[in-house]
Amino acid sequence: MLYLKIGNEFYQMKNILHILRAERRLSQEDLAKLLDVSRQTINAIEREKYDPSLPLALKIAKVFNKKVEEIFFLENGK
Repeated sequence: MLYLKIGNEFYQMKNILHILRAERRLSQEDLAKLLDVSRQTINAIEREKYDPSLPLALKIAKVFNKKVEEIFFLENGK
């Protein structure tokens, strides 16, 4: 898990990518092709093992017609 420290608090980046993808009935491979990344990248983001770059997060938001912060958000981790 990846943690971000802000002051004395630790946060984890969370996302709802798997939910949005399922609502659109897209496979990981389908979404990967739309975003020009590998299926493994989509899998890692959904499993919260990898935080996307800002350009990739913006592309994901555009595909789903959402704001980045509606898809990716911080949750208190510790």
